[in-house]
Amino acid sequence: MLRIIVKEGENIDRALKRYKRKYRNVKVLQELRDRKQYVKPSVLRRAEIKKAAYKEQLFKEE
Repeated sequence: MLRIIVKEGENIDRALKRYKRKYRNVKVLQELRDRKQYVKPSVLRRAEIKKAAYKEQLFKEE
């Protein structure tokens, strides 16, 4: 559970922004989306290899 302590005199919008940032960093939403559908380990591995190859290609172009 995320806890955001609102400091004395702090704007509520600022505290809400900190909460949203923490929520995004713990990747709760991403994990929920991943668990919606089962993906075989071999498919995950294939996607990781494809992503790595794409990143390597981008670095070579620079």
